[in-house]
Amino acid sequence: TVSVLYWKPLTVQGMASVPQPDESTLDEPVIDTLCRDLRAIGRKVAIVALPMLGGENELRDWDLWGPLVLCMILAMILGGSAGSDQGSLVFVAVFIAVSLGSAVVTLNAKFLGARLSFFQIVCVLGYCTAPHVIAAMIALFVKKYWYVKLALAVLAFAWSTYGSLRFFRGVVPDDRQALVVYPLGLFYFFLAWMLSVGI
Repeated sequence: TVSVLYWKPLTVQGMASVPQPDESTLDEPVIDTLCRDLRAIGRKVAIVALPMLGGENELRDWDLWGPLVLCMILAMILGGSAGSDQGSLVFVAVFIAVSLGSAVVTLNAKFLGARLSFFQIVCVLGYCTAPHVIAAMIALFVKKYWYVKLALAVLAFAWSTYGSLRFFRGVVPDDRQALVVYPLGLFYFFLAWMLSVGI
């Protein structure tokens, strides 16, 4: 005889729930899975792009596909703008800067007592690069006007920093909040600087 084990969803503070056996998506067609994941990425980008919509808790249900896609788009835009001789170098530099910067800011937040998992913080930081990606797309059309690019970079910096700070409210002790904000601001400032000089 074969025994089947059934369990209730296990939910831990700050963790995703384990699905029940009847909620499995293993037999789902690949196109359905892709569409579902793309819709989830779109919802999370919209939450960052339009902070007034709320929905901060949706980003705590982490995934790394969205941050990866946003990082790749930003790296491709900046790498493509650099020209053929330095394009691949700029692409790699942006990719490493986003990955390493996210990891450093995440470790800093964890050491300061953030009550989110490592991957939840990386997910939030990755999705909050969406304003930089939007600014980079717009900057492609206004390359000649340095002051417009600078304004876009400043706006992307402010937007990303504000968007990510909303998710850290209440999960970092109040007396340590400034210690989280400083490296977070440096991370998004560096991306904004790359955006303003790279296109």
